[in-house]
Amino acid sequence: MNRRKFLSTAIAGGLTSYAQQAGFAQSRTGRPNIVLILADDLGYGDLSCYGATKVQTPNIDALAKHGMLFSDAHAPAAVCTPTRYAILTGRYCWRTQLKYDCLFGHDPLLIEQGRPTVPSILKSAGYSTACVGKWHLGFGQDYPDWNGELKPGPLETGFDSYFGVPVTNAQAPYVYVENHRVAGLDPKDPIRLGPDSKTNQMTGGAAARYKDDELGLTLTAKAVQVIERSKGKPFFLYFAPCNIHSPYTPNARFRGTSSCGVYCDFIRELDWSVGEVLSALERTGAADNTLVIFTSDNGAVYMREAYGMGHRQNADLLGQKTDAWEGGHRVPFIARWPKKIKEGSHSDELICLADFMATVCAATGVSMPRNAGPDSFNVLPALLGAGGGKPVRDGAVVLSSYTGMLAVREGDWVLILGKGSGGTTTDYTSRAGMRLEELGLKTSGWKTKDMGPDPSLPRGQLYNLAKDRGETENVYNDYPAVVKRLSDILVEYRVNGRSRK
Repeated sequence: MNRRKFLSTAIAGGLTSYAQQAGFAQSRTGRPNIVLILADDLGYGDLSCYGATKVQTPNIDALAKHGMLFSDAHAPAAVCTPTRYAILTGRYCWRTQLKYDCLFGHDPLLIEQGRPTVPSILKSAGYSTACVGKWHLGFGQDYPDWNGELKPGPLETGFDSYFGVPVTNAQAPYVYVENHRVAGLDPKDPIRLGPDSKTNQMTGGAAARYKDDELGLTLTAKAVQVIERSKGKPFFLYFAPCNIHSPYTPNARFRGTSSCGVYCDFIRELDWSVGEVLSALERTGAADNTLVIFTSDNGAVYMREAYGMGHRQNADLLGQKTDAWEGGHRVPFIARWPKKIKEGSHSDELICLADFMATVCAATGVSMPRNAGPDSFNVLPALLGAGGGKPVRDGAVVLSSYTGMLAVREGDWVLILGKGSGGTTTDYTSRAGMRLEELGLKTSGWKTKDMGPDPSLPRGQLYNLAKDRGETENVYNDYPAVVKRLSDILVEYRVNGRSRK
């Protein structure tokens, strides 16, 4: 048996039992395409299909109308890099050298060489794989060479192609990277970054600098091109727009299109981007055989102008981006797969974005390598409405704040291992977002003394989200057995190096 025949036989023989039971096509050509659209800093209350009234998102609403909307989906972290790592690897980022915080322009590739990723697994099964947009997972082995070859990077983690911005639109270098190099760089004008690892300073590279208000248009056009050139072969597109991370720089065509300022105008641009991707799927005849997932990497930052105009970025949730509270990590999540996912359906299943790997493998009928996705659970039954009344996740979700404060969610209970938000909402030195008092929100999980946590507060926080979604009443001292059980779960997950059995 030659190697090619052996590999195809092994792939076919390794199809997951769930995929076989669901009757999915077993041939390469019959496998569904996968499109993941990961918005940046989009909050639970930022979309009209999730209750926003000051901004309308018709394209994303249409996605929900023809698919399933989740009300209890969570990013594994309340900031960018850790969530993106977990999505692609199925592994919590606090297991890596980056225990908390995010990467910056000086940082090397965070994904370990040789670790299975969603694109590498799908690529080995015959998929074409492309990443467009914000990467924020580092380049190089020790230090990115912005004037040379940026390797290892997205291509070394399984993507056939990459075009996008290396970090956020708020951080240097302010350039596009295409595959292994900065696009349009003039060698006579090299890029130089400031000495601090978190610098926003960039000199040189003038010809390669992107224009902030053209980011959305450029990245969307590249995503559409991926779809248009992928005919005849199953594809995975990971599209990560910069919207709606600050600075809020919508293109002129979207300015003034909402009733809550530039923040919501930027949401309007994001909605347009989603519409362009969906139109491309329809135009190329790929829509009926494509699983589209739309979500966000963490909760929203409270922007004063929009909040003052009546927009509630995180709806009725406590907290915001960076926080261990719900507003930091509960995110919009919409899935559409024609004839598989029931149109206009809703799910209150607890799911996590780290579940993407196991779920995609089940949907495509591709075997997950044994050492892959230690924290990724197959939640495809939830998408298909086939949960049978039992939770689809056979395990707790571990959530991380910007400062590394962890929370453990199981069923209706969430245990937060610390005082306050673990992020900017209770950090009075931070200039980002808004403080708890500014928001007019109250919780017994926080009170101050001399602008710090009151020593009389319990050492942790426990909330029953079925009764108290707004996390107003900390019952940590009232349910010691629940605190112990959830604490023990976290210890078990740490010791075992995995949460999925």
